[in-house]
Amino acid sequence: MIIFPAIDLKGGQCVRLAEGDMDRATIYADDPGAQAAVFAAAGATHLHVVDLDGAFAGDSRNGDGVHAAIAGFGGRVQVGGGVRSRAHVEAWLAAGVWRVVMGTAALENPELVREVAGAHPGRIVVAVDARDGMVATRGWAERSTVSVAELAARFADAGVAALLFTDVGRDGMLKGVNLEATLALAAVSPVPVIASGGVAGLDDIAALVGQPNIEGVITGRALYDGRLDLAAALRVAA
Repeated sequence: MIIFPAIDLKGGQCVRLAEGDMDRATIYADDPGAQAAVFAAAGATHLHVVDLDGAFAGDSRNGDGVHAAIAGFGGRVQVGGGVRSRAHVEAWLAAGVWRVVMGTAALENPELVREVAGAHPGRIVVAVDARDGMVATRGWAERSTVSVAELAARFADAGVAALLFTDVGRDGMLKGVNLEATLALAAVSPVPVIASGGVAGLDDIAALVGQPNIEGVITGRALYDGRLDLAAALRVAA
């Protein structure tokens, strides 16, 4: 199972939000490249980077920070936040990004996601961000009437690499992964699922290891707060 340490960018800084609220951001680092290098030094081979400002604006707002993280990490980086056009996708792939994450576009412009997934098989991840079982969009600020299972089904045959499932209510809250909802999605999804939101410690990592159709887990605040040792998490995941 892949461990994805997370770098979320707001105003060029590495932050963590509480429940996806931009007004509840805690700043952890000023240098995304240096932070990415720290994760690489601990043994991480994959990194998850989000342009939070871009998620609200609908296009890139922290490009310099993302590029710094890519350069500092040196491994496989997946990037999301405000990716809502083919040009955005192509630009990130050309910059050396391993995978591009699309969330709002998956709900509002599914044909675009299917188009780019077909053009770049295995390189597109669909973000399934949920509040109480319903998909949240536009930086998690809006809740749709589409269920998690319904959105996942729309891309069953699209060639996407994975579904990134986040329980928004747990994100940044250290409440533990929503194991029940994550495994329920994995059970009906034809593509692998990446768990996100609420990781509090090694118990969350251990609970996901070996579960059917779980490709990986994203962790942020637990790493920054020192509640989760990245090297230990990598050993458990392996």
